[in-house]
Amino acid sequence: MTNISFPEPTITAVSKPFWDKINEKQFYLQQCEECKQWVFYPRAHCPNCFSSKLTWKEASGQGKLKSWSIVHRAGHPAWQERTPYAVGVVQLAEGPSLLTHLLINEQELRYQLPVEISFQQLNERLLPFFQKKGD
Repeated sequence: MTNISFPEPTITAVSKPFWDKINEKQFYLQQCEECKQWVFYPRAHCPNCFSSKLTWKEASGQGKLKSWSIVHRAGHPAWQERTPYAVGVVQLAEGPSLLTHLLINEQELRYQLPVEISFQQLNERLLPFFQKKGD
């Protein structure tokens, strides 16, 4: 089991700038130049106004926990060694939500818990996990 590698994110031409910044321990999101809405997941067009004028801007890396689940049986064999672990939906301060791993004890999870990004090394890649703010 220890020889099973973790699945890598799918990196496309559109999402590459996001992952490049993550590798530099920076958190960038797209923002629409037309309607000023922040966008996540990376896309070619704004989901709000359909403009193709999206630029990458540094984001706060902070948000609030909207929902979570404790994983006891992982969907991929490489993650099974790390069960149980928490995943959740974080609403970023900028507006969009994202699904992420949570570095928070199960007993401390609660709705609207303030969280912040924590860059975690997994194999050769840094990934954006979230932890309780201030930890």
